[in-house]
Order: sequence, then C-alpha cells, then structure tokens
Amino acid sequence: MDSSSYKRYHVHGMDSRQHLEHYASDKPDRVFEEDVLKFPIENFAKTFAKGHIIGDILVDISLGSSVHHLYAACEFFKHIIVLKVSDQCIMEMKRWLDSRTGAFNWEHVTKLHAEIEGNSDQLQDKEGKVRSAIPNVMKCDLAKENMTDPIVLPPADCIISYGLLDVISKDQDDYIRYLRKISRLLKPRGHLILIGALNMTYYTVGKDKYHGFTYNEDFARKAVVGEGFVIDECKVKKRTAVSDLLDYKALIFIAAHKEK
Repeated sequence: MDSSSYKRYHVHGMDSRQHLEHYASDKPDRVFEEDVLKFPIENFAKTFAKGHIIGDILVDISLGSSVHHLYAACEFFKHIIVLKVSDQCIMEMKRWLDSRTGAFNWEHVTKLHAEIEGNSDQLQDKEGKVRSAIPNVMKCDLAKENMTDPIVLPPADCIISYGLLDVISKDQDDYIRYLRKISRLLKPRGHLILIGALNMTYYTVGKDKYHGFTYNEDFARKAVVGEGFVIDECKVKKRTAVSDLLDYKALIFIAAHKEK
C-alpha cells in the first residue's frame, strides 16, 4: 500500500477498542507485552519513584484509550486531566472509568504494574486509584491555539504524551509545532514525558493502515531540547515484538523539564 493512502489518526478517526485489542490486550501470545506494556510501565515507575516529578495537575495527551501509562502517575498527582482528539476514544475510556459492562479489561496490566513495583498487596486498590485521579476526559482540537477552547486548563506540573506525536505529525516541522503546542500547557519548570516509536511508517487498526511519522533518537532529543527542555532521562528499547501490524524499529522514553 502506498504510504500516501494511509489514514491519519486525528483526521479519519480510529476504532479505539480494536487498537487496544491489537496492542494491549491479554491475548495468549501477548506479542506486544514487552514493548507496549512493560517498557512504559517500568520506565514510568522508575521515573516517578525518584520523587522529583510530583504536583497537583498532570495532563495526559496520548494515542488511543490506553491507561496503563498512568498507573504510576496516580500516586504522585492529585488530578490527571486526559485529553483526546476523538469522541470514540473518549467513550472507550469513560466506559472503563465508569466500570461499565463491556469496558476493556486492564486486569493483566494492573497485575503487571504491581509486580514491577513490588506492591502485589495493593493490587485491588490500583485501578480504583487511577480512576479516582482522573476527574474528566476532555475533547481537544489540535488545530486551535487553545486546544480545549472554550475551557482554559490550569497550568500543569507535568505532561505525558504517549505515541500521539508519532501519528499526528507529517514531518519534522509538524512534530516540533505540536510539541511546542502541548508544552504551552506546562507551568514554568514543569516536566514533560514522551514515549514514541522510532523509525515507524505505519500502524494497523483492524483493516486500516495509519500514518506514522518516521524519526530517530537524535531528532527526538534535539526537538525536546530545542523547545527549552533539559533531558533528565532517555531510554531506547530495540523492538522485540514479531508482528506486521506496525513497523517501528525501537521505542523511546524521554523525561525532561523546562528550564524556565
């Protein structure tokens, strides 16, 4: 398939439940467990455990309806404000937040997180803590100067963006522009945590292929530093998953803070 015919996540929409089933479900083979589940959970747990990223408000603006990257954050922030670009992703996430029938089952991730943190005795409380920390899931429009217009969000102590920049950016200029826009949601000296897929050109959801922006570690580092951040941590994990659902070569985790 010609890459020009790939769908765009924020333009064409995406079946968010199918996306979870492909990449985050508790299937017997768990093809993406090491990359998509363990890698984020381990790095978030280690980063937050250091104790310097903490505060009242965390804003999460990420791909799809995943919540596993927020498990560690709920211990360090009073409120997690979740922003989504599509109504379907909002509906899917609210189904889980409200514990409704048919919600995606994150029990395997809850167990995985407890194992990584060594807190298996708190297993039953973990999902409740995550739910309690998220007061709302809000629609955002990436084309607007204020993405949540007419609502103005309070400045955040930390922003997490998991996979979103990879799928909404057409090129390097686009990536930097979107990075700058989400960075404006931060307080002075606030923290930014990015997770992305390196050298990806596409990912699949159902029968559809979606665009992926291709970039490397060097570009990601320079983009973050160029927006006034100091990188505190950068981890790269080579791909282990064997699947043709998407074609990334490695994953990157960056934790950084604003100098001013």
